[in-house]
Amino acid sequence: MSALRLGTRKSPMAIAQSMQVARAITATSGREVELVGMSTYGDASAAQLAQIGGTGVFVSGLRASLLAGEVDLAVHSLKDLPTEPAEGITLVAVPPRDDPRDALAARHGAKLADLPLAARIGTGSPRRAAQLLLLRPDLVPVPVRGNAGTRLSKIGSGDVDAVVLAYAGLVRIDRVDAVTQIFEAEEMLPAPGQGALAVEVRADREDLASLLARVDDPVSRAATTAERSLLAALQAGCLAPVGAYAAGTDVVRLHAIVVAADGGTALRGSTEGPAGQADRLGRELAADLLRRGAGRYTAVSGGHISNGDDNS
Repeated sequence: MSALRLGTRKSPMAIAQSMQVARAITATSGREVELVGMSTYGDASAAQLAQIGGTGVFVSGLRASLLAGEVDLAVHSLKDLPTEPAEGITLVAVPPRDDPRDALAARHGAKLADLPLAARIGTGSPRRAAQLLLLRPDLVPVPVRGNAGTRLSKIGSGDVDAVVLAYAGLVRIDRVDAVTQIFEAEEMLPAPGQGALAVEVRADREDLASLLARVDDPVSRAATTAERSLLAALQAGCLAPVGAYAAGTDVVRLHAIVVAADGGTALRGSTEGPAGQADRLGRELAADLLRRGAGRYTAVSGGHISNGDDNS
């Protein structure tokens, strides 16, 4: 039987997470998987993501290859997926989620409290920037792009004093050594879907959908469904600082935050309910936040929340 062709971006982190899924597919089904690397417009452009269309720029190229039959499946960072369904594409699996928290990498092992006054913090994420300003209003967020290695190098070059990245991404590329602090959810809520991966196939490939469903983790899917449902209901744009995190098995508890870009105001909310109603939980919490004025901060632009490249 021929190997399944898995479409992936070519960055080190994308390759690492695609290999993670490939191994799981082979372990559960016996099917061999070969990686097909490809570049997307988001990889090629040097512009900030909000300027070139948000997170979808990393997804559209892989989806086009799926629809054309050039690959059998595609693996994405779940937080990069637009919340609207894609015609002809099915999300067949959310494998077990890795650590969703954000991490600080700073010079000389410094934690956030140790950084000097007006320290420059590199991040491509409005969500992270706003929550950093909630924690320390004196900080100066600096927009950065590039893969995790490129961002980390900006500390040594003196461009920034520290950077904030996804902890799961640093684990995948074996750079946990760079982490000087991990932010708990009470300090900084992650992006909806952060730490999770998504496996997509063409909607007419029912044979593949059944096979790949073996790597789906119901607990991870329910949690991320709640988070992404909230994001969709908020209709948040690329520049809107929104964080969300859900967890639980039979009962899912969802926490969310919507922050003014300058960190001056934050709306928080939480709810819980049966895992089978995760989508409803997200929509209801979003409605509560909107009633309390969240629309002032989420209606910044079209698109989707963008936290930078490579699940970082």
